[in-house]
Amino acid sequence: MRSVTIRMIALVALTAPLIAFAQQSPVAQAVQSTPLTKVLAIGHLVSPPSGNSFSSTMDSEVRDTVRLYLAGKIDQWYVRKDQNGVVFVLNTTSLEDAHRLLDGLPLVKANLMQFDLIPLGPLSPLGLLLKDTPSPAAQTE
Repeated sequence: MRSVTIRMIALVALTAPLIAFAQQSPVAQAVQSTPLTKVLAIGHLVSPPSGNSFSSTMDSEVRDTVRLYLAGKIDQWYVRKDQNGVVFVLNTTSLEDAHRLLDGLPLVKANLMQFDLIPLGPLSPLGLLLKDTPSPAAQTE
């Protein structure tokens, strides 16, 4: 099991830089065909917080964020340790939907926060390990 893990890490480490240069390689094709399953949203404050208006906006921000979490739209949420801001892992399969969800938050509406969105999907280069290995279902037949 440990050698498989080491091979997977090595495969990913060695192939990731090549993806940008070898657009037609099997690894690049696997990455391109991987479905978008989540969106990483990295939020940062645009201007420093100040005054009572920020405090009242934060009350609404917290309520609306909790509503998104309870609706299953936010899978995970974190505070940034490097600067003021948040990081959300969104349960969505499109960047457009992620924009729609986040643009409704009070801090974004007030132009106090912006989000960088990163589409995420399964680690597709791992599929290359399966080409020589029969699936568990095939082994039981």
